[in-house]
Amino acid sequence: MNIETKCVQAGWQPKKGEPRELPIYQSTTFKYDTSEEMGKLFDLEAEGYFYTRLQNPTNDSVAAKICAMEGGVAAMLTSSGQAANFFAVFNICEAGDHLIASSSIYGGTYNLFGTTLKKMGIECTFVDQDLPEEELAKLFKPNTKAVFGETITNPTVSVFDIEKFARLAHSHGVPLIVDNTFATPVNCRPFEFGADIVTHSTTKYMDGHATAVGGCIVDSGNFDWLAHADKYPGLTTPDDSYHGIVYAERFGKAAYITKATSQLMRDLGAIQSPQHAYYLNIGLESLHLRMKKHCENALAVAKYLKNNENVAWVSYPDLEDDKYHELAKKYLPNGSCGVLAFGIKGGREESIKFMDSLKFITIVTHVADARSCILHPASHTHRQMTDEQLIEAGVAPDLIRLSVGIENADDIIADLAQAFEKI
Repeated sequence: MNIETKCVQAGWQPKKGEPRELPIYQSTTFKYDTSEEMGKLFDLEAEGYFYTRLQNPTNDSVAAKICAMEGGVAAMLTSSGQAANFFAVFNICEAGDHLIASSSIYGGTYNLFGTTLKKMGIECTFVDQDLPEEELAKLFKPNTKAVFGETITNPTVSVFDIEKFARLAHSHGVPLIVDNTFATPVNCRPFEFGADIVTHSTTKYMDGHATAVGGCIVDSGNFDWLAHADKYPGLTTPDDSYHGIVYAERFGKAAYITKATSQLMRDLGAIQSPQHAYYLNIGLESLHLRMKKHCENALAVAKYLKNNENVAWVSYPDLEDDKYHELAKKYLPNGSCGVLAFGIKGGREESIKFMDSLKFITIVTHVADARSCILHPASHTHRQMTDEQLIEAGVAPDLIRLSVGIENADDIIADLAQAFEKI
């Protein structure tokens, strides 16, 4: 099936007499007739549901849809995009290990990797993702266990060179994890370019309506954990908490997601609620339609801003003169996303005055849904970062992140125009 059909049809496959629409299995627990049946579930010898903290039919159907859209072999939902990125890394990293990540990633993820994981004994080296391969190769260590980047970075709207980082990661025997939140599988499928694991904040375009927080992890099934057994003992040696199961041997291509579910979700419990999964599925059904409109509107707005005398600079990869346009043509031929970044002449004070003058384009922490919204990262999402960290992450003090919605493009531009008149 094409991606448009997968958005609508993948995941829930009702049998005779079952609901045509995905139902909400709003239950914490599930009944079995015998003790032996239940015991096999706890031994991972049978498939089924016994407690929603680990798995739920509604969640699994939506995860299966996203898995099909990305072209993976297994997927799981999490309570948020932050939880997805944490689980994706923590599933293969432990105290004493090392992670390489682009410095241009979302501020919350930067803090997760640079501060919280550090407290857990996992070191992260942040890199300029535009450096040549020979420079990046020098940063790998014997204990490096993964490489991480975002397809389209938040908030700098840079395009990640997936193939370059896949080559680097694989040449050092580690997987590449790509956060595909902004592009979505409608506009980019990282597995086709060598990525091994994909994460999403489903809160953004996938839900699309700012109604449900959530995340997702998808595994391509392509990374050979047994070939690098010494690096990944959690997947290639017996798990004493499950009677000595070796995940890579027992579950093959599903090993990574099985371990993340049976270990991390069991112990940390960052499950997405079935209600939120239901909302997410409704959003996914129109994702292919909305992404096209987001991209059309964002390009129109970017061109308007490019020619506005009050604007110092614009960053949007679909603009032909953008620094990342060539990479965008390669990885995002159908359009990038609805998010763009720009700076206003006059700096921070003028930026704040401009945003406060907008009418229906609202100042919110959220990004990437049907409504146009705006944010000043240095004052909001990235305010926990020092000026040095902001510069390292490519977040200038005057950077404004504009998430262009699916309203009429002329109305969006008119709102921007009247706000510019105020400054």
